[in-house]
Amino acid sequence: MLKINIYVSVLALLFLVSCGSKEAEKATSDTFLVTNPLIKDTLITKEYVCQIHSISHIELRALERGYLQNIYVDEGQFVKKGQLMFQIMPMVYKAEMERAHAEANYAEIEYINTKQLAEKNVVSQNELALTKAKFNKAKAELALAQVRLGFTEIRAPFDGFMDRFQVRQGSLLDEGDLLTTLSDNSQMWVYFNVPEAEYLDYQTKMMNDKKLKVKLLMANQEIYDYDGIVETIEADFNNETGNIAFRATFPNPKKLLRHGETGNIIVNVPMKKAMIIPQKATFEVLDKKYVYVLDKDNIIHSRKISIISELPDLYIIKPKLKPNDKILLEGIRKVTDHQKIKFKIASPDKVLQELQLHAE
Repeated sequence: MLKINIYVSVLALLFLVSCGSKEAEKATSDTFLVTNPLIKDTLITKEYVCQIHSISHIELRALERGYLQNIYVDEGQFVKKGQLMFQIMPMVYKAEMERAHAEANYAEIEYINTKQLAEKNVVSQNELALTKAKFNKAKAELALAQVRLGFTEIRAPFDGFMDRFQVRQGSLLDEGDLLTTLSDNSQMWVYFNVPEAEYLDYQTKMMNDKKLKVKLLMANQEIYDYDGIVETIEADFNNETGNIAFRATFPNPKKLLRHGETGNIIVNVPMKKAMIIPQKATFEVLDKKYVYVLDKDNIIHSRKISIISELPDLYIIKPKLKPNDKILLEGIRKVTDHQKIKFKIASPDKVLQELQLHAE
């Protein structure tokens, strides 16, 4: 009985080994497609979330206390420089100016009379100097009264768009109360944050005393009609995020952009002799990307890659591969590391064309 059991076990083992050998032969008998990395000049597109600001966005506040007598503009209205916008009740300030004007006239007459008497040696030079000082003081008080009267009229300091009113006609205003805000939208400043490594790339590879041109992707996913130019980079990095702020200036002739909008800045970065591989030639292990590279004995080995940028169906990677390296293009899930395979090679240009046709 023992001999029969041993015999049956041996037969079963031989059967399993035979089946495993057939499966292995089947796996290794497949012919896999491989290709080489493509070396080509290309453009890398990078996007950054941005905030859009007017080049001038200011608060308009009351400079004097009083009742808001008139409002001559409306919310959202475009106003011209010097246009009258608000009128604070000027009665008290007119009266003060008239009193100051009368006192200045009186001081002037007194000074003229004293001067005539001083020329005849009737009064001393000290008395003449005193009346002249009184006259100068009266003129200064008159000028101050005129300025304060002028403060009752709030005029636009530049061309721009009105924002929402914070007060209404008849409101009692204190000095410094907010009336509204005014935005000059003739040009827009667009701020976006750039990581340190990319900042260094822009500074060393891109700029070379030339200003960086960028595009704006608006919130409706449309590209803005006009390009912007990066004119300013802030002085310091944010220690918490590792980013530094760039400021691009965009023309706004159609007044489409408004203060407070958001969007995305698009930067096209030219890259010389970029190393490009198909995305489908990669696989992921623990959030890291790998490819299979074929050695001279037709054995595949996994190789970690570092991705610089992503294009449709393609990756631009750091040049850790050689241009003549053969990378596995298809059948990645059918093979294992250190496996010997049969292959046929496709040129990277042909692979790229097929990917483009597939995308269309």
